[in-house]
Amino acid sequence: MGKKLISICTISTLMNSDSSNTKRQVLAKSEPAVTLSQHISDCLTIVKYLQACFPNIPVEDKEIFWETLKMAMALHDSGKCHKEFQKLLYGLNNNWHNRRHEVFSMYFVENSDLDEEIKKLVGFVVLGHHKSLQDIRLRLNSDYQKSDYNPFVQNSSFSDDCEDLQKNKTWKILDSFGVVKQSDEIPDIVSLAQRYYNYCKTITSNEDYLKYLLMTGMVKQSDHLASAGISKIEKTSDISIDFVYSYSLYTHQQKATISEGNIILTSPTGSGKTETSLLWLNNQLRLRGEGRVFYILPYTASINAMYERLDSKFGKSESGNPFVGMVHGKLSNYLDKKFDDDSSSSSDSIRNVKEYFKSLVPPFRILTPFQLLKHIFGLKGFEKGIAEWAGGYFIFDEIHAYDSSVFAQIMVLLEFCCSKMMTNVFVMTATLPTFMKQMIQKAIGNHSEIVADNSLYSQFVRHSVSVETGLLVDSISRINVEINLGKKVLIVCNTVLQSQEIYRLIECDNKLLLHGAFNAEDRSIIEQKLQNNDIQVLVGTQAIEVSLDIDYDTIYTEPAPLDALIQRFGRVNRKRKKGVCVCHVFDTANESDSFIYDKESVEKTLLVLRQIEQEGAVIHEQDLQKYIDFVYPCYSTGQQSDYDLTYKALRDSVNEGLRPLNYDEKSEEDFYEQFDGAKVLPVSLVSRYEQYISDKQFIKAEGLLVSVTKRRFAGMYSKQEIYRKSFAYEKNDNVKTDVCLLIKRKYDSELGLLLKEPDQESND
Repeated sequence: MGKKLISICTISTLMNSDSSNTKRQVLAKSEPAVTLSQHISDCLTIVKYLQACFPNIPVEDKEIFWETLKMAMALHDSGKCHKEFQKLLYGLNNNWHNRRHEVFSMYFVENSDLDEEIKKLVGFVVLGHHKSLQDIRLRLNSDYQKSDYNPFVQNSSFSDDCEDLQKNKTWKILDSFGVVKQSDEIPDIVSLAQRYYNYCKTITSNEDYLKYLLMTGMVKQSDHLASAGISKIEKTSDISIDFVYSYSLYTHQQKATISEGNIILTSPTGSGKTETSLLWLNNQLRLRGEGRVFYILPYTASINAMYERLDSKFGKSESGNPFVGMVHGKLSNYLDKKFDDDSSSSSDSIRNVKEYFKSLVPPFRILTPFQLLKHIFGLKGFEKGIAEWAGGYFIFDEIHAYDSSVFAQIMVLLEFCCSKMMTNVFVMTATLPTFMKQMIQKAIGNHSEIVADNSLYSQFVRHSVSVETGLLVDSISRINVEINLGKKVLIVCNTVLQSQEIYRLIECDNKLLLHGAFNAEDRSIIEQKLQNNDIQVLVGTQAIEVSLDIDYDTIYTEPAPLDALIQRFGRVNRKRKKGVCVCHVFDTANESDSFIYDKESVEKTLLVLRQIEQEGAVIHEQDLQKYIDFVYPCYSTGQQSDYDLTYKALRDSVNEGLRPLNYDEKSEEDFYEQFDGAKVLPVSLVSRYEQYISDKQFIKAEGLLVSVTKRRFAGMYSKQEIYRKSFAYEKNDNVKTDVCLLIKRKYDSELGLLLKEPDQESND
């Protein structure tokens, strides 16, 4: 999302032949030069689009809200008229000393003719549109407040500093945007900031809470988008979903076209749930109007696939912008590969696309729940993220896939959005335990349910089950026989180590291995090979459950809980063109599997599978709900404890601590660390990593890293089998360092990280 070249005078022209302050225009930005008047105008253009795109913003008087936002945008950068700041923008010697321009904007806010209540709100968001109120308060105390603890302050007072404001010029600019001068008093800035800070601490219980939160978010959105050169925000209603009507609609899809409000959909895998959600969305836009759309999936591979699918269907707007974007932790690697394919790779272009996807310009975004959850954790700038939810639409796919702690966080998110943000939610699932559905129902409140009819379920007969005795590894010769007969065979193991062992034993030249211990570079190559759909044997782990659109003739899998097995079975006879295909499930687990799955859930799953086998072996989709509820009647004691503790802690934090312009000290990086494993560099890849770093190809360097679990990382780090190493590189004639974690294990592009095979760096 690069800056547009604004067609205004250059700095040299703006300075005029007379270099005195009186002849210069007031700037808001430099490189390229943008006058204060132009920046305000750009911000107000964004406000116009925000008003059109957020008609369901949850405030009592919408007209006053948007008019107040206009006043805030007119005033937010007015303090930049300080003579020393102008010298800074013009590239002249100055005595600005990193002071805060928003503090000087308060002079104009306080002396404007705004209504007192509106002035209070405008002052709140203007003072805090870059920093937290705590930061501003501490800075002002340091600069202007003498005390026993701070006897030395700068020589000037705030009153003296205000003498350097170009007041007449700025009032003339503000007057052109409807802000009129009423007085010329110097506010007690220290006391004023303290009052706003005190109000911030109590605002959660105040009836103005949402108004202040949303105003803060919209000010930040307007300022950031205008500064980035954005001149238009796309509407959700401009997206065409005509492609959905290419086939006749199922009954549950027809119901979605007339359904309103929150929906829980239950239908079999492959029955067009995504299309059903779009039909629902289309009806909401018709009935309620605009809102941003968030399509939430648990896995990176699923997000990438959904993005490519919908991007090709939605196309671009009249202005050439794509309607759909995506956000996840591995987006840089995805874009690097995509730009490589387009022969136009560059760090700047990747960064621009990432920023565009993150912005609210694309009306439809595909993302993980963590991209939403970070905002209710109160990380810096959360108001901007939450403001995007106002009157929006959340579509949840595979909501059952999260552990109990993350699921609790999602429930708090749904409660907040449905009760406060006027958000509508569409939850779709093929297999959702009843107890989890009840939690969702409580979180979203009023809702309707759509269930596919029995006749459709009867059409979705694809699989039969065969429970095999013993370990999968002991039946390799039998599997090899099927391979020699020409069948396409899928083999799924529960651990990376086991999948690597099985892969080595398979007798086939046309085989691939896929699991979570490949680096991004090699995984991309593997997934590209799978797209050709001519790989006869695929061996892997849970990564296959959320992999590409693959279709095999049969599966051999180690024991796992029923929901995981159903996902694995879904990669067999995917298009229902092969009759009924056999799914082989072994009844004996490896010792290491106890770290992966709950033992009781696996045992119950095997009971269910044996019952299905006794009743004819065919898996009937309409029976899956009762089987799922048998395996998962509730969380285990430990899972329920995690759920309860997480739910209460986050709900209390949201209710009592989520205050605008008051931020959690936790960084975004720290937030993601609670979910992700550590990334390490195999020592055999050090030379390639060094070369990428030297060539400034940082995304490619990151693509060489491999994820390991926190448990494994802790154990290996304590034994110095994982250690830190610094890499030097030049940047702007300076030497910089990049610190990376190295792991003393072999790595193979075909097998991935070999955790049982030690390796040493050549120059260790």
